[in-house]
Amino acid sequence: MTPAELTDAIRAAVRAAVDDGRLAVEVPGDVVVERPKRKEFGDYATNVALQLAKAARRPPREVAEIIAGYLAGRAGIGSVEVAGPGFLNIRLQAGAQGELVRTIIEQGSRYGNGDTLRGQRINVEFVSANPTGPLHLGHTRWAAVGDALARVLAAAGAEVTREFYINDRGSQMDKFGESLAAAAAGEPIPDDGYHGDYIYELAKEIATDHPEFLTLPADQRRVAFREAGYERQLARQRRALENFRVHFDVWFSERTLHDSGAVDDAIETLRRQGHVFDHDGATWLRTTDFGDDRDRVLIRSNGEKTYFAADAAYYLDKRRRGFTRCIYLLGADHHGYVARLRAIAACAGDDPDQTLDILIGQLVKIVKDGAEVRLSKRAGEIVTLEDFVDLAGLDAVRYSLARYPADSPLVLDVDLITRQTNDNPVFYVQYVAARTASVSRHARELGIERGPFDPALLTHERESDLLGSLGEFPRVVATAAELREPHRIARYLEELAGVYHRFYDSCRILPVGDEPVTPLTHARLALNDATRIVIARGLDLLGVSAPERM
Repeated sequence: MTPAELTDAIRAAVRAAVDDGRLAVEVPGDVVVERPKRKEFGDYATNVALQLAKAARRPPREVAEIIAGYLAGRAGIGSVEVAGPGFLNIRLQAGAQGELVRTIIEQGSRYGNGDTLRGQRINVEFVSANPTGPLHLGHTRWAAVGDALARVLAAAGAEVTREFYINDRGSQMDKFGESLAAAAAGEPIPDDGYHGDYIYELAKEIATDHPEFLTLPADQRRVAFREAGYERQLARQRRALENFRVHFDVWFSERTLHDSGAVDDAIETLRRQGHVFDHDGATWLRTTDFGDDRDRVLIRSNGEKTYFAADAAYYLDKRRRGFTRCIYLLGADHHGYVARLRAIAACAGDDPDQTLDILIGQLVKIVKDGAEVRLSKRAGEIVTLEDFVDLAGLDAVRYSLARYPADSPLVLDVDLITRQTNDNPVFYVQYVAARTASVSRHARELGIERGPFDPALLTHERESDLLGSLGEFPRVVATAAELREPHRIARYLEELAGVYHRFYDSCRILPVGDEPVTPLTHARLALNDATRIVIARGLDLLGVSAPERM
């Protein structure tokens, strides 16, 4: 019996009590089922009686006694005890918990998937770097976290689109073109331009492919280099992200919002909503009505549309494409965007609490040999995604970045996250993946055929602990999706790894010497395989591999 099945059984017991007139309450949509910290309290515990007592107008223990009467005797449940102020401590029948192994093996990589977000179409926009240079550490963190979040949301039943917003318009693009043109002509790059070896490499590449650019008038030359550099640099960003196991479904160009008239349409839509006004020759959106610290300019007095106008058009475009929820993952310097994006949604007639999530990330530093790694040889004043992966390895980088809440500043020690010891979290988890694979491989080498699985044989305390931990996986996935916190998957995997190690040390899985193969051998092998499935699935949600050998 899984925690989800037990939750259904508890809700069914409450419903039966309501139908019989024993309780006058609404059947709860959500029931908390947890593993007690002490084994003597049972296999699972719930506070549902305390949750319902006020509505039932009865003492919690009395409500608990009523529910216990309907719950006892249900398939898979051995006993139900009322404890403390009204907790229900539940013991499962022998074999009921072990049936989870069969469920996991049958579902395979689908185990952990749920439907809590079914029916939601979610757009997750992340990274969204200017196409003017390599991806830096901040982008790398958002790539790892954003992709993990998208995977978790999909596992919870949502229809997810990963989107990269290309900031391909405005002054930064012009500075990029000017920098490339200057580098190609052997002229000094402006102080406020782009520097780093990559600019000179890119300029040389463009000049080699298009020598005619160097003969153009200055303004045309800057545009030509800008457009050629844009195409090449964006391709490099895509390649770097794909190599980082991050695939985007949509690459959305800011230019298209202006070229298609979407920005003008958005301004008129917001005007019809009654939130656009004109003042001092400029066009404004009255965002202060919805919590922003000041109203925002959409069109300057010189007729130029602002970045904010594009932001408004982009949000409306996402909603018109049918997304019920828009998630933005923004960098540490974007705190000011929270209020203005929420105001855009409200001005458009939406409830921002229902359509918008804005996650603000914090800075990342990497340390090696006790010193901060500061500079890239090619990119100048930044450390690139490729630099970090070269230093630490893809799995170590992805796991380490996804392991922490995105809103916490992060210092990662390359020496630690590449160390093959148990104090390195990624090694600790991946080692369990390899160990479970090794056990299965060794069983095959011994010629052990998989026999009938008897869940009732898994009664050892360490087996029970492992089963309980495996049963928590669907709940952890659902919670990580609901709270937009993929780091919960990593922390769960580390706990599961510890539980498996204790099981492995206490419960011999394979026979030694002349020992016979027994039904318990088959049961423990199945439990080992179920652990492998969950570890691999959890790592996959983080974009990390589950090695078979280490």
